[in-house]
Amino acid sequence: MSEKILTIRLLEEKYGVCRLNNNESIPEWIKNSDFFSITKTCDELSIVCLEKDIPDEVKCEKEWRILKVEGQLDFSLVGILSSISTILAKSGISIFAISTYDTDYILVKEKDVDNAMKALIKNKYEVIV
Repeated sequence: MSEKILTIRLLEEKYGVCRLNNNESIPEWIKNSDFFSITKTCDELSIVCLEKDIPDEVKCEKEWRILKVEGQLDFSLVGILSSISTILAKSGISIFAISTYDTDYILVKEKDVDNAMKALIKNKYEVIV
C-alpha cells in the first residue's frame, strides 16, 4: 500500500470571505472565531471568518469550508499548495487559499467539499473530518 502524502483536516464550521474598504478598521465581530485571516492592501481589507458572525450589511461570499494541511510545513517544502490546487482544479473545484507561517488552508465551497475530499483521497492525501 502506498503512503499518504499529507494529512488534511476539514474544519467544522462554515466561513465567509468579506471585503471591506481599505480605510476601515478591523471589526470586533471577527474576533469570536477560532480561525480568522485578515489581509489589507491599498485596495481593500479582506477578512475570512466564521460565517455566522458576519453582519448582514457586509459584502461577503459565504458557504466556504476550510481544509487545513495538518502539521507545520517547512519553508523549504515546494509545491504543496500547487499539488492540492491542481487536484481540485482537475475536479472543477474553485479554491480560496490562505497560507500562514505554519501551514496552508484551502477554502472550498460547501457544495464542493465532498468532491474535494474524494479527489484528495484518490490522490493519496489523508482527509480527517
